[in-house]
Amino acid sequence: MSFAAPVAESDRVAALDVLRGFAVLGILIVNIRSFATVSAAYLNPAVGDGLDGAGLWVWATTHLLADTKFISIFSLLFGAGMAMTADRMAKRGLPAVGLHYRRQLWLLVIGLAHAYLIWHGDVLVAYALCGFLLYPLRNVRPKRQLILGACMVAVVLPLWLGVGLSVPWWPEAERAALAAEWAPPPAALAAETAAFRGGWLEQMPYRAGEAFGLQTIVFLVYFLWRAGGLMLVGMALYRLGVVTGRRSPAFYRRTALLGIGLGLPVVAAGIAYNVRTGFSAEHSMFQGTLFNYVGSLGVFLGYVALVMLAVQTGRLPGLQQRLAAVGRMALTNYISQSVLCTLFFYGHGLGMFGRVSALGQVGGVLAVWALQLAWSPWWLRRFRFGPLEWLWRTATYMRRQPFRARPGTPGT
Repeated sequence: MSFAAPVAESDRVAALDVLRGFAVLGILIVNIRSFATVSAAYLNPAVGDGLDGAGLWVWATTHLLADTKFISIFSLLFGAGMAMTADRMAKRGLPAVGLHYRRQLWLLVIGLAHAYLIWHGDVLVAYALCGFLLYPLRNVRPKRQLILGACMVAVVLPLWLGVGLSVPWWPEAERAALAAEWAPPPAALAAETAAFRGGWLEQMPYRAGEAFGLQTIVFLVYFLWRAGGLMLVGMALYRLGVVTGRRSPAFYRRTALLGIGLGLPVVAAGIAYNVRTGFSAEHSMFQGTLFNYVGSLGVFLGYVALVMLAVQTGRLPGLQQRLAAVGRMALTNYISQSVLCTLFFYGHGLGMFGRVSALGQVGGVLAVWALQLAWSPWWLRRFRFGPLEWLWRTATYMRRQPFRARPGTPGT
């Protein structure tokens, strides 16, 4: 009798695993700033001492090469995963709808626990909500998915541009409040720093407030459209063979050249614009972010193409195997990044919040990368799943999944 079960190792798509590992490691380049310092500095690098010394160069490099790019790959892969699971279930003649919604429900639970108990910058809640809303579109033709996804991504552009251009006409009190949100006064920065250097309960008001804002307002005006749109694009690119390495090398070379070649100058122009305007709320909070919003689309697609080329040509096979292992344990590695970083930066751990320079944060990223590239293949030689993947699958399939790897037993 056929029954629903996790995908066997022999049925995995290596290109997707490598790309997922590449994305989950890359996300930390951007997230490290949120772990290390006050929340306002995540979007406004001029807050505090963020641009002193090497800070400006670290921020500019990170913004140019990483900001929004890796999370976009993650969004793309989330949509591709929904389409792949639905297709495999359909081929086996099994109902996929109940399985999908159980999967999203448990992802939502994991995301809420992550956001409120560990780190407020969680993205899993947004992905779960988008997965609930977009699943009925899984069987739309790829061309229509591409068009609809592009239209969803484009919604943010007129919305943010309109709001940004209207700021000079706002009442003075509202403009002052906006400026204070963008660049909080020293007393507010000191209070947040003291809270995150304190115990877990002292951090809770800030963590809960930031998490709730991301899951409500920010979700409605940003994540729903950007992440949701890219999920639809991911469904289409999966069925068109783009993210599974089935297109020609010439296709991937053209995509990389055009995407990165056109995207990077747009992002660089945004860096110049924000530096020239002094990262002011009036200029940088809305229209100043749109350069990267647009340019990152080309850059991240270029990164996808480069990874697919590397998989096709077999370049750096050892690194690819490690990245694939990181990708197979993407949920565990994503959450473990939060656990490791909060234990280092927050007061219930070493309390280094606000004490580590931009270059020191880069060193932290490299250390976590080294750890995850080492431990992921080690773990998967002994176990079928990452620990959180096992828990998620067991809850989704409503059957305890085999955990330990045995000779002759297929893996995840």
